[in-house]
Amino acid sequence: MSAKFSLGALHATLNALAEITHDDILTALGRHAAGDWGELDEEDRQANERALLKDTRLVSRYRATNGTKFYIITEWDRSLTTVLLPEDY
Repeated sequence: MSAKFSLGALHATLNALAEITHDDILTALGRHAAGDWGELDEEDRQANERALLKDTRLVSRYRATNGTKFYIITEWDRSLTTVLLPEDY
């Protein structure tokens, strides 16, 4: 899959790094950049599609192989992408 936008600098919270494998993070980052928003409802998926056109924040939700749910958020200016757990949000 090809990237639809730049991820910018990559960051992850300590909680995310403790609970999610690097392989799961890398896989999810690739999906996120390609516009595969993971486990979002249709309304949030459409919001991300609009965000691609209007340069607003992008949010995806995934599940690691161990079952841990996590988010990936890319800021509006595409300068920063963060991997975090729901409790870090």
